[in-house]
Amino acid sequence: MNRRTTPVAIALTATAALLLTGCGSGGDDSAKDENKIAGADQGTAKPKKSNGSSAAPAEDKPDGVDLSLPKDVQLVFDWTKPNDKDEAAAMDDAANFMRAIYRGVVKRTTQDAAVTAYSTGDGLHYAKVQINEWIKGGWTATGTRRHYQATTRSAPNGNSVEVAFCADTGKFYGKEVKTGKVLKTKPSRKDFGYYKIVMSRFPTGKGLWQASKVFVETGAEKCQ
Repeated sequence: MNRRTTPVAIALTATAALLLTGCGSGGDDSAKDENKIAGADQGTAKPKKSNGSSAAPAEDKPDGVDLSLPKDVQLVFDWTKPNDKDEAAAMDDAANFMRAIYRGVVKRTTQDAAVTAYSTGDGLHYAKVQINEWIKGGWTATGTRRHYQATTRSAPNGNSVEVAFCADTGKFYGKEVKTGKVLKTKPSRKDFGYYKIVMSRFPTGKGLWQASKVFVETGAEKCQ
């Protein structure tokens, strides 16, 4: 299968047309000042990098929401939590947001409780576009998707946290639902993406954060 029509590539392309902004684009004001949180009240603190690296274990039912995935779908979060408890909680739920997307892909629905639990507004729109592109193509997911080099930054009002990280999808593939055929691809710089997710505190939930904005730079050099 031609690489430009793989599930991961198509999902990102479709989302870019509707929602995503490349973080490194020359005309993007948010790219001119890396200390600003797009879509949230602005802070002056520089991003805090997570200390060391460790594979964060996935909880199947955090917040009472089922995030379980098949054994052949591995989302690895190679980072450690920041010391700030709110930033740590926002980072955890950014990971849960990614898990929710691929649970929707596997379950073939945008209506899964995990999707609506961990996203809102533009973040929910992003999740639905991603899931729908996989469904439209007749694909599910298989393989390992690694997330690393995470940083966090809080807005002054304490209600938003930007969680930024790299993702490597070089060993994460589409699989045809009807035939079970795995659509493997050759390694490419397009396998590396840089994400900035604005996590917003859920007003009535204790410790729950939802993805409200998503920005992605594909083929990110900083992640290679």
